[in-house]
Amino acid sequence: MTSFADLHHADEPLLLPNAWDHASALALAARGFRAVGTTSLAVAAAAGLPDGAAATREQTLRLARTLGSGPFLLSVDAEDGFGDDPDAVAELARELFALGAAGINLEDGLGPADRHAAKIAAVRAAVPGLFVNARTDTHWLGDGEGTAARAEAYRDAGAHGVFVPGLDDPRGIAALVRRLGDTPLNVLYSPTGPSVPHLADLGVRRISLGSLLYRRALGAAVEAAAEIRAGREPGGAAPSYEEVQALADRPVGEGDGTALPE
Repeated sequence: MTSFADLHHADEPLLLPNAWDHASALALAARGFRAVGTTSLAVAAAAGLPDGAAATREQTLRLARTLGSGPFLLSVDAEDGFGDDPDAVAELARELFALGAAGINLEDGLGPADRHAAKIAAVRAAVPGLFVNARTDTHWLGDGEGTAARAEAYRDAGAHGVFVPGLDDPRGIAALVRRLGDTPLNVLYSPTGPSVPHLADLGVRRISLGSLLYRRALGAAVEAAAEIRAGREPGGAAPSYEEVQALADRPVGEGDGTALPE
């Protein structure tokens, strides 16, 4: 079986969709996605908690427990590791790995780079088989200053990959790819940014969808309800009750191979 790390060094970049529950993850696997990530926004929103506030450790573990045995490679969005203590973050990583996670995403939130590097090193030492994707929020929360220095520090601490959400300037992406060398660069897909083929040409090795699918699903649900209330038939595809039920009845890849419709 291809490892999660191998998917970052294939001919095409890894396009990683992010699920929020069992059904969304299995439906994505049914469409041929070999790896699926989680999205912390959806985990937090489902529990009525804020994202990025270290409030959803138990909910994150619960979702990993649900998805860890699925027919796909699982990467877990663990915010900043839900704390500042590197040993505690390493213990979380152990739990996620034991539940079946192949990767973990850890964000720095523009906190001290040396503290985040210490978390990365602790996770690598504790769980050598877990792919560590180190996220810097210099573009997401700041002005982009210090991106290269943080990326190199996290690489040197042992990160398998570096994630820079919000970086969408082609020249900046290409320059960071060169700085990182063999360490895969991960960016966040944006409908207004470079296309997937363009990102591939720039050398990006992993393209995450983040909370986009969850937000689109939420928007489609509200829009459908409003259309029905207005006396109109809602547009868009909707799997049948039986198709959704089948996701719970058996893992994707078994049985008759039925996948959800386009």
